[in-house]
Amino acid sequence: MLQSSKNEPKGSKCYFSCTRLKSLDKEISPNLGKQPFSSIQSLAYAHTIDLILPEEVYELTKQQLENVTVKYSRVFMSLLDIISGDFFNVYIKTGNILMRSEGRALVDNLFTLRDGILRLELDRPTYERCGLVGSPIPDGGRKHAKQRFLVELNLRLPSMLHGKKGFERIVWAFKNVLNSSLTWLFVDMNAKDGINSDDTPIKKHHPFEYQVQPVITRMPSVLIPAFPPLEINKIGIDHAEELFEWLGLVVLNSPRIRAGDEIDPFLCRYEVPRLIGANDIPIEQENGPTSVVKLRWHSFASTKAVLDIFLLALRAANTSGWIAVNVSGFDGRSCTVLGIEGKEYFCWECD
Repeated sequence: MLQSSKNEPKGSKCYFSCTRLKSLDKEISPNLGKQPFSSIQSLAYAHTIDLILPEEVYELTKQQLENVTVKYSRVFMSLLDIISGDFFNVYIKTGNILMRSEGRALVDNLFTLRDGILRLELDRPTYERCGLVGSPIPDGGRKHAKQRFLVELNLRLPSMLHGKKGFERIVWAFKNVLNSSLTWLFVDMNAKDGINSDDTPIKKHHPFEYQVQPVITRMPSVLIPAFPPLEINKIGIDHAEELFEWLGLVVLNSPRIRAGDEIDPFLCRYEVPRLIGANDIPIEQENGPTSVVKLRWHSFASTKAVLDIFLLALRAANTSGWIAVNVSGFDGRSCTVLGIEGKEYFCWECD
């Protein structure tokens, strides 16, 4: 885990891990339960996907990446609509969908649905009126913070059927307390190519469908740190922090990483990091400035869509190059993965 000064107050945390895997085969899928793929899947869904790769690697898979489209829908529904009729039977009992309501985490009443589990994040007055059993959300000892509660409902349980006592209590709460129509983001994981056909239950609610193409940014003359095959047990906190900082500046398209940057050192003294090899000897950058391409999808995306994009680019850079992906979630969490020659992976998870 990467930590700042001990005197700083507790806040967000960043966990760093490094893994060495076999080269990816075009016909054999990797074990998604291992790092770094498991870190990406730990995010429920993403709102921004940034894929970063050198231009020579981008040219190898240019046509495929530019045609990658992330699809999702925006629909107006109430909670009662979700647990009623064909929507409940097709999408929740037998299907696989992702949903997120409007609202801000830890501020508004917020509802999410993933793997059949409906999560209700409620303020105290709403929680006390709806009559559902939940647990307090830890507030981290913040002063003047109003207590909030989390209710988790596994709608795929056999007991979650109309007529059952526990389920009817949920129906009552959705009819009498949580009865507002909300804006939802919706993804059907089982839909072919992410497109909802005309006979699916979601069509009854007249969804607005979106197909997001990547926004491509070319960054010439970028200073690249040396990416040697490092000994995993030799990577220190300083190296991990500096490399993570450099990736963050690439995502921001900062001029500080450009060759010939003439910023006054009084304002900024940033330098592209030099990594330390296995013998604790600084490794100089052998290559000059390189052109880098960033592709950004700003959408409501499942982790499956993120992995499809990442694996497509990884296979292109399997033995000759590096590639990075940065995934940002709605809950403030993010995951950044750097892959080198399809064998070594550095991963940063931020909460």
